[in-house]
Amino acid sequence: MVAVPAGPSLSIDFGDSATKAVLRAETGRDADLRRLAMRLRTSVQRSPNVIEVEIDDLLTNLIVLATWPAPDTVIWDRRLAALASDSVEDAKVVAKRLEIGDAAGQVSPEDVGRLTAAGWKANLTKFQRRDIAKLLSLRHGANFSVPGAGKTRVGLAVYHSLRQMHGIERLLIIGPKSSFESWQYENEECFEQPLEMTVFALNANLSGDSVLINYERLAGTVDQLSQWLAGRKSMIILDEAHRMKLGAEGAYGAACLALGPWARHRLILTGTPAPNGVKDLENLFSFVWPGHGRQRVIQAVAGGDLAKASEALRPLFTRTTQADLDLPPVSTKVRNIRPPAVHNEIYEALIGHFSARAIGSESDFQALGKVAIYLLMAATSPALLAVGSTRYDALTYQVPPLAVPEGTPLFKLMRDLPSYEMSPKYQETLAIVSQNASAGRKTIVWSTFIRSINTLGRILAAFSPAVVHGATEDRAGEIDRFRNDPDCMVLLSNPATLGEGISLHHHCNDAIYVDRDFAAGRYLQSRDRIHRLGLAPDTETRITILSTVGTIDEVVNDRLGAKLEFMGRILDDDGVRQLADPDEEPAIGGGLDLRDMQSLMGHIRGHTS
Repeated sequence: MVAVPAGPSLSIDFGDSATKAVLRAETGRDADLRRLAMRLRTSVQRSPNVIEVEIDDLLTNLIVLATWPAPDTVIWDRRLAALASDSVEDAKVVAKRLEIGDAAGQVSPEDVGRLTAAGWKANLTKFQRRDIAKLLSLRHGANFSVPGAGKTRVGLAVYHSLRQMHGIERLLIIGPKSSFESWQYENEECFEQPLEMTVFALNANLSGDSVLINYERLAGTVDQLSQWLAGRKSMIILDEAHRMKLGAEGAYGAACLALGPWARHRLILTGTPAPNGVKDLENLFSFVWPGHGRQRVIQAVAGGDLAKASEALRPLFTRTTQADLDLPPVSTKVRNIRPPAVHNEIYEALIGHFSARAIGSESDFQALGKVAIYLLMAATSPALLAVGSTRYDALTYQVPPLAVPEGTPLFKLMRDLPSYEMSPKYQETLAIVSQNASAGRKTIVWSTFIRSINTLGRILAAFSPAVVHGATEDRAGEIDRFRNDPDCMVLLSNPATLGEGISLHHHCNDAIYVDRDFAAGRYLQSRDRIHRLGLAPDTETRITILSTVGTIDEVVNDRLGAKLEFMGRILDDDGVRQLADPDEEPAIGGGLDLRDMQSLMGHIRGHTS
């Protein structure tokens, strides 16, 4: 009689979500499974012989599986087993580095030339070789170098080295659309025989060795891309990885976490890994090292000493700082703007301080004042809140301003404000751009709101502005005009559209922030568009932040300062910490007289008639 092999006493597979594992026990082992479940914090009993548990919880508590009565008959999903094995091995390497010193790695910078020799033609800087070596010393990696340090080239070099070392054949690059140009350019620059780099589309042929896809398209493509990754030994690179900082709670993060286990190697690239604090860092490390990555961050920051936390986390990531790039310093100044009378009266009403003219419109002001984004608008110009024929209509300013009629209700004044007052932020922007243009310096002006951008487009018409926001059809054409048209002295954009993946430092070294929101990552990314590797040593880079006194601008300044202070400490980067407390300087826009305004605005009434 032939013996029938016994089935697994416990099988461990992925659940419906890539962040969950399902443990199924054979019939008769219900009690053993319950005892196991009691030792896993996130376990949920789905049936007497099935429990579900978060993968992070399972992988950080693998030791509890040693209590299973029949460990030799436990069967793991192959991909889940690889996650567990890799996380444990990388944790051992990290522990060894902490004991011996950060320089103790399996790959040295001197090895990089040998590993990339076959088929590689691009130059690598000293700090890029250092970063590549460190990333190759772990199974998976994180590159938190500042924008402009060449993370794209480093990522391709790591992939190329892994082709030589481990036979990796496919590369999936996930990033914002604005990064595609850089990846395609570096592909041609780096390889003697460039990768067949396909931009993902529904009908695209994925037979090549590399695919580019933007975060917005991920959710509906997980199954197709999973199959493509599984077909060969593969690597995933997340570019601007802070886009998935919400982890499993966000659409981008959930898709990335679902794809991660299908790749043999995972690498994340971002210069702003913790724009909102430690939770962002947990989610990024959880993608790279499920289980141990999140746990490492939690343990590192638990004591509250960020210097010690940085030391504990440093073996897990590499970072080239602004100091490493030896860039000329950047000057960051805040200009505190005092709002004119009606502007201030309207803002006060929005936060519940009603003047006599506000009587009768209290509920309207309260409804607007409860929304932070409206307060950010009002700090620039309350008129932005009054909808025109479309919500993106530019404000039409009256030059010279009219006198405010007596007895006019405040809510009506808000709608008609451009007739009575010029926004002091716009006036200051006009003064700075004019001053820069007279010195032959181009300026990029950042504003969160499209209506504000459109308004500035009219006010700055004399400087032939290029305009790029989400609705701009020919972004490339506008950027090219800013770079190469001598009459185009200003670029108007918002950080959400143009804050990543583009270099402007060879054409522009002045930036104005008309407003900022609470997103520290977008602020850092956008400012580095003009302060990057390749600047001449004598280049003067100037950042000007406009802040309206007594408004939400001051809250934003404080919160961004706190976030930058945290990020600088956790990354051990003094350059970031210094950005938390910019110097103040006096405003110059108030010195413009009526003729200055009429001249600089390009006879604005002619442009708005």
